Amino acid sequence: MTTNHPKPWLAHYESGVPYQLTYSNDTLDSLLIAAAKNYPKHIATNFVLRYMLGDQLTVGGKLTYRQLNVLVDNFAASLHDLGVRKGDRIALMMPNSPHFVIVFFAAMRLGAIIVNTNPTYTGREIKHQVNDSGADTIVILNLFYPRLQEVIAETKIKRTIVAHVHETLPFPFNHLVHSKQRKEPEWVTVPPTPNVFVFGDLLTRHGSKPPKVEVSADDVALLQYTGGTTGLPKGAMLTHRCIMANVLQTRAWQPNMRNGTDKIMSAIPFFHVYGMTVCMLVGVQSASEMVIVPNPRPIENVMNIIDNERCTIFPGVPAMYNGIINHPKLAEYDLSSVKVCISGSAPLPMEVQERFGELTGGRLVEGYGMTEASPVTHCNPVWGERRAGSVGVPYPDTEAKLIDVETGVDLPELDLSGKSPEEITEMTARIGEMCVRGPQVMKGYWNSPEETAKTIDAEGWLHTGDICRMDKDGYFYIVDRKKDMINVSGLKVLPRDVEEVLFTHPKVLEAVVVGVPHPKRGDDTLKAFVVLKTSQVCTVEEIKAFCVQSLAPHKIPREVEFRTELPKTQVGKVLRRVLIEEEKKKK
Repeated sequence: MTTNHPKPWLAHYESGVPYQLTYSNDTLDSLLIAAAKNYPKHIATNFVLRYMLGDQLTVGGKLTYRQLNVLVDNFAASLHDLGVRKGDRIALMMPNSPHFVIVFFAAMRLGAIIVNTNPTYTGREIKHQVNDSGADTIVILNLFYPRLQEVIAETKIKRTIVAHVHETLPFPFNHLVHSKQRKEPEWVTVPPTPNVFVFGDLLTRHGSKPPKVEVSADDVALLQYTGGTTGLPKGAMLTHRCIMANVLQTRAWQPNMRNGTDKIMSAIPFFHVYGMTVCMLVGVQSASEMVIVPNPRPIENVMNIIDNERCTIFPGVPAMYNGIINHPKLAEYDLSSVKVCISGSAPLPMEVQERFGELTGGRLVEGYGMTEASPVTHCNPVWGERRAGSVGVPYPDTEAKLIDVETGVDLPELDLSGKSPEEITEMTARIGEMCVRGPQVMKGYWNSPEETAKTIDAEGWLHTGDICRMDKDGYFYIVDRKKDMINVSGLKVLPRDVEEVLFTHPKVLEAVVVGVPHPKRGDDTLKAFVVLKTSQVCTVEEIKAFCVQSLAPHKIPREVEFRTELPKTQVGKVLRRVLIEEEKKKK
């Protein structure tokens, strides 16, 4: 990429991280083919089901890269027999499991397109996503099947493939899990019909390779649905090329990784592009062992598995790390195997980052990304200089800049020569909307050229909708979401400014701030939702008095509500809109 845009961050790359990478025309399927060829006996997936059968019993199943590749061949051949062709969309509605990995790579082998579908979706949400994407095949866990049944007649689904947890487990665990689950009240039996197939049957139907399909790196591999920067659900078209670029960038950011040696804690959902890229695809690219956890809750599931399986890399979200450092029995778990933790998807409070390293010895760094960028664009150097509160510096081959929030004009480059420290601090405190450009940026939104044009400009800059500042060395700091700015008596308040203060209160575990419409003034009233640490007691007056010490009067929450938990997505991001909707209903 040629550009005159300055990159002050390059001087802060740690040793071993290149400024630029070499990208091929390989498709994502090549990652598994290479791992199976070069590391055939290495463990690819370690499917850990802990607590499902009681606290005393752990069930697990392991597949080598050779075995995984054979199962992908079998499943791809079966899909082809069922009529799946290049460009067809396959909705994948599964928790983390070997099934997910098999379906994904089988689709890549056929040139089909995966449509990641959140397992918590209601029938209405399934219907919208399936119809918008044009998916005519769905792979779904049997427990979720009733929600699909509610709406399947209103879709163009031609074939449904029903998966069961036990299907990739070895004997006798497969029978043990199957027998146990069939007795549970949530168990769903789905009898095969002409249009309904059993995942396990398709795995064993073939013993030969699927037909060779010509797939281009510029073909779409994934439709990842997101609210994007305008809040409307849209399918980000992620090509083989842009996802592969992000996989290679993420791998290059960890210069100490060695093929075939790491164990990646795979607890964040694969159906979210963060989990898919950073856990699953980087895992396969590096021939690592993916320690697959279908449900990270409660947090001791994760802690117990890290302890027993000796995971070395732990991608996660702030809620996970926060839960670990505040766990009353943390000292009973040995988490010393973890070398690197990369936090994404939500802001990582400084308190959590620093405390996690002190208590576990793991190197925790914050990164940044968005669905439209496959997803990672920034990260603090893993072993180099990390800066508190910063999401780090742009990845190799990635540019970033700030534009004026109101006018959209590029903020001028900083000329700090001859400036005093006070002047430098003032100049680098300015904020703007961050735009990024790089090989990982999406092709556009599915069937939405107008929305694509609003998000990616003519020069290829992806407008993130995030308000940021950049320091003189090129480290970026997310100030808030553009759409989350709150208007209080004509003054703009950024929720994160208030939340950072609340997180420093010794009794506060979690906090989120929203704007509640004022019934008379026409603007917003600040309201804080607070979760206290275990056994702590606090009053509204105490919270307000604490904020007075660090915040301007218009930034102090006028209302405070204590809760036992906050509504979150599957990847731990607080759902502000849910809280706002709840407040609107009260008015």
